[in-house]
Amino acid sequence: MPLVQIRLLEGRTQEQKEAMFAAVTEAICSTVDCQPGDVRIEAIDMPRNQYAVGGVSVARRDAKAAGS
Repeated sequence: MPLVQIRLLEGRTQEQKEAMFAAVTEAICSTVDCQPGDVRIEAIDMPRNQYAVGGVSVARRDAKAAGS
């Protein structure tokens, strides 16, 4: 049973996540020869202020970009 954990920055719609679940399930099944019902996917939304790139939170980077 494939177990997949995907971390995303918050802000995706449920429709986007559903499309991702379907695409990831299809990719897993076609590469490791399993049935869709065997695939487990956990999507974890990460707050933008809890993830940093280059020492700056994504929330702060977004705020700076919006002020430019």
